[in-house]
Amino acid sequence: MTELTKHPFTEEECRTVAALAEMVIPASEEHGVPGADDPAIVDNILKDASRRPGMLQAALAAVNTLARTQHGADFADLTAGERETVTSAFRETHEGHANVVASLTVQGYYRDDRVMRSIGLDPRPPHPQGYEVEQGDWSLLNSVRQRDVFYRPVN
Repeated sequence: MTELTKHPFTEEECRTVAALAEMVIPASEEHGVPGADDPAIVDNILKDASRRPGMLQAALAAVNTLARTQHGADFADLTAGERETVTSAFRETHEGHANVVASLTVQGYYRDDRVMRSIGLDPRPPHPQGYEVEQGDWSLLNSVRQRDVFYRPVN
């Protein structure tokens, strides 16, 4: 894996992140988008996780422990079928860690310009141009407006 950004993760942890990211969001030829294991996307995931590396490192240690216990190898070295088995066990036994991995992966994935273009959005910040938001049915809020006040007013 090429190191695009400095981060506190080992090469083995980077390989595990890429393998897990691919399980979360695989590439799609139909939609012409890379999987979350794309080096630029993995770099984005690692960059985000660098703010609190311990959370991701604990998740990676847990998934690698499961992989070694079930198949005698690190997660990144497993076959696709073996990864599926380990990933299922990981989600069941380490839900918090699995959620950390999924959240970081999805956030990193949808910041990628190629992905943004594939869903019809310009890869740009929302401001200063903004985005058009379709107006909804404001009458749906009437029941909320009519209920009793349940908060303390601020002076």
